[in-house]
Amino acid sequence: MKKQLKGIVKSDKMTGTAAVVVTSVKTHPLYLKKTKWTKSYLADNQIKAKEGDTVVMESVRPISKKKSWKIVSIKK
Repeated sequence: MKKQLKGIVKSDKMTGTAAVVVTSVKTHPLYLKKTKWTKSYLADNQIKAKEGDTVVMESVRPISKKKSWKIVSIKK
């Protein structure tokens, strides 16, 4: 099964590529403090997702040096 992540499209200015920001909450193992964690991914954008859309991405084989995710569906 391929990994799937849900995120928000930050930029769609590149042809065929979108920058997607994924946010999650991690808990410290000892102190139980919750911290917000954000990471940006470059994803293949054949669905034509626009900036601000919530999307689901799936891991694929490397398409280029920095791009190894593909946008599967648009939630909003």
